[in-house]
Amino acid sequence: MRRPVIFSAALVFAAATIVMLVSESGLAQGQLPQPPIGFKPPPPPPPAPVKPYSPVGVTLPGPFSDPSFAAFRKNLATVAEHKDRAGLAKLVVAQGFFWVQNKDLADPKKPGIDNLTKAIGLNDPDGSGWDTLSSAAADPTLAEVPQNKGLFCAPAPPKFDPRAFQALFGQTNTEPTDWGYPASDGTEVRGAAQPDAPVIEKLGMYFVRVLPDSTQGNSGAPQFLHLALPDGKTGFAAADAIMPLASDQICYTNEEGGWKITGYIGGVSP
Repeated sequence: MRRPVIFSAALVFAAATIVMLVSESGLAQGQLPQPPIGFKPPPPPPPAPVKPYSPVGVTLPGPFSDPSFAAFRKNLATVAEHKDRAGLAKLVVAQGFFWVQNKDLADPKKPGIDNLTKAIGLNDPDGSGWDTLSSAAADPTLAEVPQNKGLFCAPAPPKFDPRAFQALFGQTNTEPTDWGYPASDGTEVRGAAQPDAPVIEKLGMYFVRVLPDSTQGNSGAPQFLHLALPDGKTGFAAADAIMPLASDQICYTNEEGGWKITGYIGGVSP
């Protein structure tokens, strides 16, 4: 299960290379992946008018086919369930852990478990850090960073035609952050931001434009996302049914001692 991410102009990613970019600061064995960079943008211009667009197909990532990684995830799930910090420390690299936002925030003088703890808020009283690890353990996807062989991050991105996706921006006068994709085929779109509103559309597996006026719940996160559909109509889908292209990621390496958590992309504010 992926962490919910609010669609925002503060979440930036490359249209043509969504898997990852590479930052200029490097690891001993290569370079760190560059995550979606959080920043304070200038006031955004008014959103582009809603108009029809040509759908660009998306293929969800499949499970990573490595029995040893499946066993590691099972172990991680047990550790997260019992909030076993000592057990978690054994699953994290002792040294060389990275925590990347717009730069590497990890303290090289501290062990990996301490950096991971800070990155995901493991000490937060609400237990959100352990929830993050439980979600990671439940996610069977994994993708190798093209520019750094042997470094794998999850959740893996979907597959799509980057040129067609980029053309979509010009067609609609939008930005990459204006788009998401369904978590599953047949995602229901309703006529109003209500769970019992009539279903007006069922989405196929293609990118869908997310409009900025999404309804807010008590937690401040959107309960429903206002969508512009390919035919030019609009509707509403549950926020957790539409995935952003960019989200926090946990990164792993498979060394002689087995799989280890070796880095985090995103995370809480330092």
